[in-house]
Amino acid sequence: MAHSSMQTVAKEFPVETGVNRKDRRELATMLTQIVGSSHVLYAKMRGVHWNVVGPAFYSLHKMTEEQYEDLHVAIDDMAERIRAIGFAAPTGLKEMMENSVIADQEKLLTTNDMVTELVDDHEKMARLIRDGVAAAEEVDDVKTADLLTDRIGVHEEAAWMLRATLS
Repeated sequence: MAHSSMQTVAKEFPVETGVNRKDRRELATMLTQIVGSSHVLYAKMRGVHWNVVGPAFYSLHKMTEEQYEDLHVAIDDMAERIRAIGFAAPTGLKEMMENSVIADQEKLLTTNDMVTELVDDHEKMARLIRDGVAAAEEVDDVKTADLLTDRIGVHEEAAWMLRATLS
């Protein structure tokens, strides 16, 4: 006999921390887009990590591993923030991809083209997250703004490091 607690589904719950429901709902939608985009970028970085070849192999192999490991932790933090503000986090690859500003990697590219695409993707992430910070600050959700602010710098630095390997 299954325990009734195992039959429950994550759903919206009331949160009274000073940010109204409508604003929290909009932030949850923004965070879902950031989590989905981050998930697609995570998968693309793993693909580059596995498939990179050429004289920059070792540095790109190590760099992409550091970047996707960092992103793995950040995705968890951002999804948990969605839960903390009262809403269900995204589930499944379909939902992640539907909410992503990052395009899926559909075929194997040259190392140069894969790295160029990652640079563009990190810059897209920085822009998306900057919008998220602005939205959070607008409704005085300083915790969400703080969580996201750190991520902007991470993506900007990742783009710079990858761009530098192309030079």
